[in-house]
Amino acid sequence: MGQAVLLVGSVPLPSVEEVMTRFGGALGPHLPALPDGEVGERRSWVLRLSYQVFNGHIDLDTIKRPRRENGVERLMPRDRDDVWLFQVREGVEQVRFGNPGYRLGYAKDAASSYFVFKTLREKGVLPQGLRFQVSMPMVDSVVRPLTFPRPGDLERIRPGYEEAIGAELAAMLDSIPDEDLAIQWDCAWEVSAIHNGHDVQRGFPAEARIETHLGPIARLSQLLPDRVALGFHFCFGTFGGWPRFAPPDLGRTVELVNAVVAAVPRRVDWVHIPTLDRGDDDFYRPLARLDLGGARPYLGMIHNMPSFTRRLDVARKYLPDFGLAAYCGFGRNPPEDMPRTLEDHLTALRLAA
Repeated sequence: MGQAVLLVGSVPLPSVEEVMTRFGGALGPHLPALPDGEVGERRSWVLRLSYQVFNGHIDLDTIKRPRRENGVERLMPRDRDDVWLFQVREGVEQVRFGNPGYRLGYAKDAASSYFVFKTLREKGVLPQGLRFQVSMPMVDSVVRPLTFPRPGDLERIRPGYEEAIGAELAAMLDSIPDEDLAIQWDCAWEVSAIHNGHDVQRGFPAEARIETHLGPIARLSQLLPDRVALGFHFCFGTFGGWPRFAPPDLGRTVELVNAVVAAVPRRVDWVHIPTLDRGDDDFYRPLARLDLGGARPYLGMIHNMPSFTRRLDVARKYLPDFGLAAYCGFGRNPPEDMPRTLEDHLTALRLAA
């Protein structure tokens, strides 16, 4: 299993086959697993769930939606002020989701993409031993105050959504061999909330505490057989521009990462930690406190390539051995940027060798 570079998830190319051929063909020997690019609606990460899952749910009321575009409905928000908002209907104690295993769409897409992956591997386009990666947002990154702003609603939705994710995992395990599968949990709200406590205190004080977010991570991870690889992507956010917020250093993120790894009752294979365009010791020094229990760290450093070597050298003072990645997936980047993005990954591999 390659350990030099990691692809977080989304790649804005037209098809799964093109993503896997171009990025997997070039980077495959260096990757622990290969995602399908999250093509189509999944390119929007959690935003698609608002109009595909929550809008119209029998137990939810839509209280805000994106403004029309030239008189026509618009599904994707323009910015942070144009988002979908929901609340639980009166009298509903717990929101649950029907059609288990297929309601959220992850298992269905994974089964289709795995066929492409397996075919390309059989043809020699992808190396033997490479796993197929499914990246999914963790529960609290989907059911969050940004989408469900009424205090008390999160507790009525999160258990049912966790149940729905568990059913998606079961469906994937039925269609993809354990030894070929890697699950990556994407944690963006978790990172934002524990850094920006002052922003979440209004009705949601618990969101700023690390322990609030550990339960679903531990329970869902425990559903995975040991032969399935498990990774984590922690994120500073890209909606509205990268980064959505910029912490002064990696200290609080390291605290969250260590707590997550300690809470998961099985092996963790990798952890992805984003970085900023910073080359000072203060930002990277907390990396010396990482306690990953054998998991492979990947730092999201592949950006602004003229400063890459300087940032790499500083990070290695505090974490001598790590793999490389971009700070996030590329779903919100223009497709025409992808050749340069791929070239940046190849350059980073060469400079880090």
